[in-house]
Amino acid sequence: MRSEVQEFVADGPLPDEDASGEEMDRRVCQLEAIPRPVTADEARALVACFGPDDCYGIAWSLLHLIETGPNPVLVTKPEPDANEWHHRLWQRAVNGGLITGDSTA
Repeated sequence: MRSEVQEFVADGPLPDEDASGEEMDRRVCQLEAIPRPVTADEARALVACFGPDDCYGIAWSLLHLIETGPNPVLVTKPEPDANEWHHRLWQRAVNGGLITGDSTA
């Protein structure tokens, strides 16, 4: 895994919208430093970095970065109480015809 991804993942999930502007700017800089496309391992690691909300759009950037890697990243349907971004990734893969909506493998 490349160092830029390791650094982003090591800092954990994105903060919520109450985080300081400095923290959000730092995370955006980290995200932008990750070369595209990501590998399958990197994409799987980045999935754990979604926070509780969209973090003023930063979560969308993370989702798009993950989607530059081999898809689908999620091969089983997320549990009902899973992070909303996991559900988005899943549904986008279903809508894109990468997986069927009833996959459980």
